[in-house]
Amino acid sequence: MNRPIRHVAIAALLMFAALLINSNVVQVGQASSLRANPHNVRVLYGEYSRQRGPIVVAGRDVARSVKTHDQLKYLRTYPQGELYAPITGFYSLVYGSTGIEQAENQILSGSSDQLFFHRLAEELSGRTPQGGSVDLTINPAAQQAAYNALSNAPSYKGVRAGAVVALNPQTGAILALASYPSYNPSKLSSHNTKADVAAWKVLNNTRGGPLLNRAINQAYPPGSTFKVITAATALSSGRFTPNSTIPAPNQLTFKDTTHTLRNFQGETCPGSGSITLSDALKVSCNTAFGGLGDTLGARAISRQARAFGFGGSLSVPLPVSASQYVESSDAPLLADSAIGQYSDAVTPLQMAMVAAGIANNGVVMRPYLIADTKAPNNSVLSRSHPRQLSRAVTPRVATEMTSMMERVVNSPGGTGGAAAIPGITVAGKTGTAENVPGAPTHAWFIAFAPASAPKIAVAVLVEHGGVGGVAAAPIAKNVMCAVLSC
Repeated sequence: MNRPIRHVAIAALLMFAALLINSNVVQVGQASSLRANPHNVRVLYGEYSRQRGPIVVAGRDVARSVKTHDQLKYLRTYPQGELYAPITGFYSLVYGSTGIEQAENQILSGSSDQLFFHRLAEELSGRTPQGGSVDLTINPAAQQAAYNALSNAPSYKGVRAGAVVALNPQTGAILALASYPSYNPSKLSSHNTKADVAAWKVLNNTRGGPLLNRAINQAYPPGSTFKVITAATALSSGRFTPNSTIPAPNQLTFKDTTHTLRNFQGETCPGSGSITLSDALKVSCNTAFGGLGDTLGARAISRQARAFGFGGSLSVPLPVSASQYVESSDAPLLADSAIGQYSDAVTPLQMAMVAAGIANNGVVMRPYLIADTKAPNNSVLSRSHPRQLSRAVTPRVATEMTSMMERVVNSPGGTGGAAAIPGITVAGKTGTAENVPGAPTHAWFIAFAPASAPKIAVAVLVEHGGVGGVAAAPIAKNVMCAVLSC
């Protein structure tokens, strides 16, 4: 063999080797990612040939597959549509999947390695393979109460929007996760692709953005609910107690700037220019907390915010947008951020975690939506267990914060009286957050109850709802009562 022929032969062998390696990489190394790709139509058609497992709340299917007589053997349906859409997401031939449908696709579709022996047994017995089920932590009464209340919340320019998140403070289990407006996932999960596309266009052109999960994927200025974090920073510093007196001028001024910080609607806080930390939280005194923020410093407040979960990545297993506190050495901006304005941006889930952390003796538990997953024969594949996310404050500070938040709801002059529940002590904090210039403020309320032995912590956000104690506090009360049977 002469040299040119030998070179050609070697090149051909190298190309065959490259093809062989590439095919193995695709078939073996990338097999898992290709199967998980929601746009892999071949996988989708394969999944439609077997019954997809249900998503379950308190023993009731909120997503299930029913047999059809068309080419795709099973149709995904959502019996309670809008109520659970922010959690279930959709399962669409055209648009793939979202929500729990996406996060737990391998269990629901039956393709998980955990179900290998179940698939083998079904094939050997001649039965059609089925997917496993996913049981959620949701309390159906709390979810319904949250959705109903949001659907009747104040609207702005014809759009009613908001979110509610409720947690079990001791475990982190999510009891309610509601976002409004919502949508019916069944409209995106039909076998008529033209109908799916039409429904998608309608949803994307609907004012209010019904496909947006406001509970976990939209960040808002927290307004005065952030004062809970500023107060916790002060108590944790060892320099303040609930009875410490702090300045509370009619307006807060700063050197070398004309910027001033005033109280809501120009109000004067009780006292002659000074107020206790506890009273400042009760009446939500802006100037007192703005000055306190300047005294504490941005770094200390930032550390406290991070201890509650700010800035961290989180999956429940739905991906959660990070909340942020932006440090600033500029005194006016530091004062604004200490009262939940400037660049502070939080999700309702994050603020529910703040309330839950105080309720749970200072420990923030990692929130989660899935109680367990099961095989088609109902045997348990996996079960969630409570896990600590962080220690936000000491037990002493948590006790002091609880007493201060109780006064917000239960003492004369407190801003959260609309959340009071006869016979049950509620600890809470209102928030009224400025946003778009000229638009009504966002209404916030965070709370937990019973204060002495908390079973639920909740955060409510009503977009452009006005005053937190008026628009959001009653919603929180309804959700808490759904869990506490009051």
